[in-house]
Amino acid sequence: VRIARTAHRMGIETVGVFSEADRTALHTRSVDSAVALGGTSPAESYLRADAVIQAANSTGCDAIHPGYGFLAENADFASAVEAAGLIFVGPTPEQIELLGDKLAAKAAALEAGVPTTEAVEATSSALEAGDLDGLPIPAMVKAAAGGGGRGMRIVTDAAELADVVASASREAESAFGDGRVFVEPLIEHGRHVEVQIVGDTHGKVVHLGERDCSIQRRHQKVVEEAPSPGIGEATRKALCEGAVALAREVAYRGAGTVEFLVGDDGTISFLEVNTRLQVEHPVTEAVWGVDLVELQLLVASGEPLSLSQGDLAANGHALSLIHI
Repeated sequence: VRIARTAHRMGIETVGVFSEADRTALHTRSVDSAVALGGTSPAESYLRADAVIQAANSTGCDAIHPGYGFLAENADFASAVEAAGLIFVGPTPEQIELLGDKLAAKAAALEAGVPTTEAVEATSSALEAGDLDGLPIPAMVKAAAGGGGRGMRIVTDAAELADVVASASREAESAFGDGRVFVEPLIEHGRHVEVQIVGDTHGKVVHLGERDCSIQRRHQKVVEEAPSPGIGEATRKALCEGAVALAREVAYRGAGTVEFLVGDDGTISFLEVNTRLQVEHPVTEAVWGVDLVELQLLVASGEPLSLSQGDLAANGHALSLIHI
């Protein structure tokens, strides 16, 4: 519905897809035409890359916008879309794969000079060799793939590190099919702050400020607020410039969100990149006066970004908006 609204304003025809359970859903009436994918579960419909691509080809579509979830951050799907001769409205498959791996993304962030703490991959051989001895405690163990709090553990005693790593690895393997985990310093009493970025195919990257999503339940965001009420201007500048530096490092294409933790002592740690449009993007749109879906579609069509960082700064932070 959100994507169709902007596309129609731009004079672009839209095709929606639906499972049998969603045959009468709102989005099927918000598009110019809708195609059944079959099945009633996500696995039988929205997660079937072949069915989505077939629907696009059969209706003469030029591009596929992956939306917020399901296949939106699936590098194999993005590759299949491009192999079918269609435009994927999002980053390149290579960028999705790189930034979807938290260890690889952290390495790219360090290479780009992004403010962050370091991360050490925790393997059984590294533990046996004592390579993880001396790591700062308390520490956080995290899964290299996935998120949502799964494969995440706090270590408060160095003697428990091996057991915690093993437990986190088992959960990560079960949840994501990837048991790799890493260890980084624990930031206590921190704020979760994310920076909205957009890059075009001509090497230009701009940021549209930050959103504060520190209020969470079970590692899921409850409230988004922009601008962040809990950081100073120096920290805000460091976060935004760091996000742009990382995007430039990987020649990022399209809209994305670079997430950070900010400690109450000023420590900044890069978390991850969401290589898609996020549900809470209207918070940024309201504060900065832009249409992020329009920017996505323009970038996908090869248009250079006409926005300058100076113009955005002049228009931004006109109000504070909260999204629940």
